[in-house]
Amino acid sequence: MSANAVEFAVQVRALSKSFGPVHAVRGIEFSVEPGEIFGLVGPDGAGKTTTMRMLAGVLRPDAGVVMVDGIDVAAEPEAAKLHLSYMPQRFGLYDDLTIAENIFFYAELFGVPRKQRLARSQELLHAAGLAGFEPRLAGQLSGGMKQKLGLICALIHTPRVLLLDEPTTGVDPVSRRDFWAILYNMRESGVAILMATAYMDEAERCSRLALFHEGEIRHCDTPARLKASMPGALLAITAAQPRALRDALTGQPGVLGVLLMGDRVHVRVDDTARRIPELRMLLAAQGVSDAQIEPTEPGIEDVFVALLGAPEA
Repeated sequence: MSANAVEFAVQVRALSKSFGPVHAVRGIEFSVEPGEIFGLVGPDGAGKTTTMRMLAGVLRPDAGVVMVDGIDVAAEPEAAKLHLSYMPQRFGLYDDLTIAENIFFYAELFGVPRKQRLARSQELLHAAGLAGFEPRLAGQLSGGMKQKLGLICALIHTPRVLLLDEPTTGVDPVSRRDFWAILYNMRESGVAILMATAYMDEAERCSRLALFHEGEIRHCDTPARLKASMPGALLAITAAQPRALRDALTGQPGVLGVLLMGDRVHVRVDDTARRIPELRMLLAAQGVSDAQIEPTEPGIEDVFVALLGAPEA
């Protein structure tokens, strides 16, 4: 095992994958340290799931190398499997088995010694808030409980690398909170966590983020540094008709981008001191007298749109 393998839990070099004429992943590179939560952020079709499947050894890359704990995943998939766990968007729980039986099945699959299974499963069940529900059939669980059971099954063999593909999509807020509590505990024990997520608030919780666009990683850094790199300054503007407000502001002098955010509009400008008075005058002239304009801090969604040049709407 090389020195780099000790330093990094995951190393990805020049990884590429195509499906016919479609280049799903184009020569991406990154490294993840033990105890780091590394987020993959991007729209559908950006290459996140394809990347996850190659990291897990489920999909063979056309080119490039994936190393997990110093093991080449493509060359030694069975050895790598003992060091990682992959939780896809639709994890393979068995609805006609109980919670306890599903956990036992995955413990068998990963070769967890029988003496360790009970203690490990009880530890994870308590962390997930599922202790006492062991006799319940998986098919009778709520979406949030199913996802937490999936995570328990993925963690039963104490992997060093955890791969999660949008694990909290459609999960209720309480279950999402419990889910993240488990992840933080795993991180503290040195597990490297790679998560593809569509939730921007979850992206904020990651140690670092890779911004995917058209199969490439366009930017990779901490959430704080990504925000600091966003060009311009951000204003939050509220009014009774946010869509009309967005249309009125798009293309105005000094306006770098306009993004509709629920009941308000985020506007990137080149100079707040100069543009705030101008925008007040513009909106007043168009009969928008109720507009409230305040400087605000950017979120990851603002950063993603600004740095990648995606359509702002």
